[in-house]
Amino acid sequence: MGKSLYIAEKPSVAREFAKALKQNMAGKDGYLESEQAIVTWCVGHLVTMSYPEAYDAAYKKWSYDTIPFIPKEFKYEVIDSVKKQFAIVSGLLSRKDVDTIYVCTDSGREGEYIYRLVEQMASVKGKERKRVWIDSQTEEEILRGIREAKDLSAYDSLADAAYLRAKEDYLMGINFSRVLTLKYGNAVKGYLKREKAVISVGRVMTCVLGMVVKREREIRAFVKTPFYRLLGGFSYAGKNFEGEGRAVEGSPYFASPLLYKENGFKEKKDAEALKTSLADAVWEAGQSAASGSAPQSGQPATSGSAPQSGQTAHIPVVDSIERKKESKNPPLLYNLAELQNDCSKYFKISPDQTLQIIQELYEKKLVTYPRTDARVLSTAVAKEIHKNIAGLKNYDKAAVFAEEILKNGSHKNIAKTRYVNDKQITDHYAVIPTGQGMGALAGLNATAQKVYEIIVRRFLSIFFPPAIYQKVSLVANVKGEKFFANFKVLWQEGYLRVAQFSFFKKKEESREAAEGEEEEETKCDAAFMEQLQKLKAGEPLTLRELTIKEGETSPPKRYNSGTMILAMENAGQLIEDEELRAQIKGSGIGTSATRAEILKKLVNIEYLALNKKTQILTPTLMGEMIYDVVDGSIRPLLNPALTASWEKGLNMVADGSITAAEYMEKLDGFVSRRTNAVKQQFNQTQLYVKFNEAAVNYKKQ
Repeated sequence: MGKSLYIAEKPSVAREFAKALKQNMAGKDGYLESEQAIVTWCVGHLVTMSYPEAYDAAYKKWSYDTIPFIPKEFKYEVIDSVKKQFAIVSGLLSRKDVDTIYVCTDSGREGEYIYRLVEQMASVKGKERKRVWIDSQTEEEILRGIREAKDLSAYDSLADAAYLRAKEDYLMGINFSRVLTLKYGNAVKGYLKREKAVISVGRVMTCVLGMVVKREREIRAFVKTPFYRLLGGFSYAGKNFEGEGRAVEGSPYFASPLLYKENGFKEKKDAEALKTSLADAVWEAGQSAASGSAPQSGQPATSGSAPQSGQTAHIPVVDSIERKKESKNPPLLYNLAELQNDCSKYFKISPDQTLQIIQELYEKKLVTYPRTDARVLSTAVAKEIHKNIAGLKNYDKAAVFAEEILKNGSHKNIAKTRYVNDKQITDHYAVIPTGQGMGALAGLNATAQKVYEIIVRRFLSIFFPPAIYQKVSLVANVKGEKFFANFKVLWQEGYLRVAQFSFFKKKEESREAAEGEEEEETKCDAAFMEQLQKLKAGEPLTLRELTIKEGETSPPKRYNSGTMILAMENAGQLIEDEELRAQIKGSGIGTSATRAEILKKLVNIEYLALNKKTQILTPTLMGEMIYDVVDGSIRPLLNPALTASWEKGLNMVADGSITAAEYMEKLDGFVSRRTNAVKQQFNQTQLYVKFNEAAVNYKKQ
């Protein structure tokens, strides 16, 4: 019987496989070996696609005559810097005493591609090949993955999609970058006074550039509109609160052209006129809460008992009151995009930095596979989830919650909740703690420890009941005008007890982070909420004052690195066509594995600027110029609909809905048509106008 060969993606992962096998392996140059098995590794990509000049030396020079470049058969080559490790892996793949190959690269499209290229270049024949598909690097999961490994052929469609993705990026990048540089490079170079200017475009990165530039131009074009709100300062049961005036149906101002919206006037004078009218009317009512008699001249406008006979009664009263309890469930678990967004918000780190941290946590067995789009667990994992929870009893920041879950058995019915859904999982379930690897936690940097904490708290939260809020919505009537006030108080803490982070300096900050975005309600104490429970429609209120508050409309917010990742994941929402939007729902642009790298590249080539303190993304002048170049030549590259539809196509290849040949035919046609169309364009003059329009927003660069 021959030996089994295990091929991992990184040396660190290979060592974990070697430990799990427990076969007393000896270290060799580039691999580990025992009497029964060999464990080796790639170092990321060992093989890459060849540049055009590998096909013909004439392709090295950028020329209209050599594009569109679309080879019938693609060439590949070993990367120079890793030739030694490739030779080692290739030699092991061909060893006569190796009869079974276990593919242990990362369980995803990219990991599949890494191995398939190595196998292709090594010309592997006559070996049994099995695919190990795991969600964490714990010993138990590694052994399960080996035990349940499927024949590699079961992943052929995924491999097809991986090859096509690379070919797509290659063809679009080479042809579009070359044709745009040849056509417009001199114009960009001359305008920026640079020695050279290569116009780099890509299937995903150009679309992302477009999203940032469009947002920046929306902000510039935005004209702030002032508006004036009338606010009423009321009192009840010794407590003061504020109500917002709104011109709803029944008000003389309802649908008035004087209004910006129902809660604001266009002109301050109109707001002042209403304020005066209401104040005079309340004064005229002349009621005193203390004595029940009319106030003397000069007394403040108050409310109390019914007006005296003959008076015009405009006493502020409760028009309506609504009480309800509202449940807030724990949020869904983390996928990579949500985690990158929260890390950008809490720790001001980039998506690339977040991915590096999560990868480290994964390799140290602390969390499950990070490159996932799913926010739920699988049914199979749910059955064994008590093991993850039990392990967290050794984590001081969560031990008490883990013990409580196991004691109460609240994990036993998790499969019946929204947090478990096999249909929402493609390759991997959500990022959760394994409950293992605690020994490595102390050796992590401070930020990595905090990232681990938010993953743990998000995970444990799903085993706790919802937070319950008591809410009251009150409408006050002042001379027919309605003032709206909303109150809430946390009635039962529920999961929020778990979700509060230890790294916030103030408890209030932690609570706000756990609760999420602030709602349009006034937080109040439990005592006042009890008083509000007694309040009935028709009861009088004290009107202490009327004030006018000036506001103005706000422009859209700039993307930060976290919200940009979410925008890429949810790019389908940006598509106007309803049918197409439904078709690509869930696809987005890029993948969980590539989005961070795309942002990083756009910053590195100086198309985007990233403020490291705030993580805000803005375009550079060059970025805006490239946008204008693409907008005037290959406009679909800026449209999320195109990018997301290509990604959808790759997913269809991966699940066997369409063939690789069908996809390739469409790709070849698109690249050829668009490249030839640019060659025929002559719009440089119009572009200079666009460049000038953009340049006024930048200092000299």
